[in-house]
Amino acid sequence: MKKKTMNKKKILMEILEYSKIMLFTMLFVYIVNDKLIANAQVPTGSMENTVMTDSRIIINRLAYLTGTPERGDIVTFQCPDEAPGSIPYLKRIIALPGETIEGRDGIVYIDGTPLDEPYIKEAIQQDFGPYTIPAGCYFMMGDNRNHSWDSRFWNNKFVEKESIIGQAVFEYYPEIKPLD
Repeated sequence: MKKKTMNKKKILMEILEYSKIMLFTMLFVYIVNDKLIANAQVPTGSMENTVMTDSRIIINRLAYLTGTPERGDIVTFQCPDEAPGSIPYLKRIIALPGETIEGRDGIVYIDGTPLDEPYIKEAIQQDFGPYTIPAGCYFMMGDNRNHSWDSRFWNNKFVEKESIIGQAVFEYYPEIKPLD
């Protein structure tokens, strides 16, 4: 009888140890996925040819904890026209706080100077602006300009820094490549 009790205690102790490991692992994964990085699937072609439809990407949630977003960064954010908690958008930061952006004759201008955009495959077909970006806000555009629902078309044209979830750092499916 004493041996049976010892075996039961040993089994219960092993189950408890495995449970602790599993709980720790689940907590670790939750913290990493909720606070440090985000894993996302791109649902549209608005960022093609940089990020293709159905690509899977990793977002660094800590990218702007101490730094500030820069022109050209690809970020995920809550669209200012959508309800909080809706599906985040993925776009490129084009204009920074205090700048004036305008699109004319297929070219994007920042403060009157043409923007160098080697990632664009075709010129924009619609003129827009000029818009002056408020403090703490950014103007977002997709790389596939003629097929992107972005700042040009929103009622609330500017994304506040607090609405930026993080910076897209790399694609891991269907191929592994950095996003810049």
